Amino acid sequence: MARKKQFTEEDDALLEALGVTVEPKKTTKYTPREQRIIAGFEELQKFVEEHGRLPTHGEDKDIFERLYAVRLDRIRSQQECRELLEGLDSQNLLAAESDTDLSIPDDIDDEELLKQLGVDTIAEESITNLKHVKSRSEKRAAEEIANRTKCEDFDQFKPLFEMVKKQLDAGVRETIRFRKDAGFTKTQLKQAQFLIVGGQMTYIAEVGKPFKAPNGEEDARLRVIYANGTESNILLRSLMRAMYKDDTSRFITDPNLGPLFSGQKSEEDQESGTIYVLRSLSNHPKIQKNQGVVHKIGVTGSDVKTRIANAKNDPTFLMADVEIVATYKLVNINRVKLEKILHRFFDSVRLEIEVIDRFGKPVNAREWFLVPLFIIDEVVEKIKAGTISDYFYDSNSAQLRR
Repeated sequence: MARKKQFTEEDDALLEALGVTVEPKKTTKYTPREQRIIAGFEELQKFVEEHGRLPTHGEDKDIFERLYAVRLDRIRSQQECRELLEGLDSQNLLAAESDTDLSIPDDIDDEELLKQLGVDTIAEESITNLKHVKSRSEKRAAEEIANRTKCEDFDQFKPLFEMVKKQLDAGVRETIRFRKDAGFTKTQLKQAQFLIVGGQMTYIAEVGKPFKAPNGEEDARLRVIYANGTESNILLRSLMRAMYKDDTSRFITDPNLGPLFSGQKSEEDQESGTIYVLRSLSNHPKIQKNQGVVHKIGVTGSDVKTRIANAKNDPTFLMADVEIVATYKLVNINRVKLEKILHRFFDSVRLEIEVIDRFGKPVNAREWFLVPLFIIDEVVEKIKAGTISDYFYDSNSAQLRR
């Protein structure tokens, strides 16, 4: 190890003869608070150097980036900090004024700040020794999740997210909790699978070629699309790890009509049932104007004629007589679920109409739809085939579309 050369008296005399004044180098002493501010600023500089940008706020950002963003705002807003760091600011980080309305006290430490951001921590007193409870591998997984970019071809995926949302509402798909007791290594993720991660619907668009990870487990690079129009290029194991650590993560099941036509009877199933389509004989202006396409769609386990016998006194039937225009006999159906699927499928063309019941009270009838009979025929066939989840009703062209 090289020793520092110390000036001797002869050296001083020689320098003085050359006209050079020797002054002892001043050493700056910082208070513990100033040392923490400088150390924290150096972490900010390192982040900017590694990422080529300033840290930003947002719940979709890595928790440490969110911490750095708040820290930078606090530093910029305090004249004392600006003066202390001015000589160290080689990246010009202090140039802009803070545009964030900070409600966080200036003297709060990083441990408390992380708690306010929703993260439990184990922290030492020094700002440079902040330790997150996550392991390094878990932190990398969180960073991968957070490292999202804009999905340039999101128009191709947006209809899929909309379809799945409708299917969830209709009960065609369901969400299933991520079972931690099943074991991390037993979890299976696949292409074209829908998930809920971090409270957001997620779609695995592509699965790359498998390879062996350093720990010997099989891994693959995924292209994952999120419902907010972003995407990430994440490792399969990282996505699984993120789900494992997220108590709200869920799988979204594939389209399945379940017990509707399963051939196996459950407690809610009926031995037989009937989908019925009715036309109203009401003189209500809305009915008269759309007579050819206004239909009531329902499911009953009893005789349809018995069901409509008192139609003129029932606001469900618009307080008027009706005629049966179509019936579809089905075996072993869950009537409640089937009717819900039908009504959800045609929700966009539901007729908004109010009638006065026999007690003089206004009632909104909710089971009438502006849809041609031939479309209802097609929908029933798709339900029987188990493919209804692949379609939606385009009211503009009066067609079923995939």
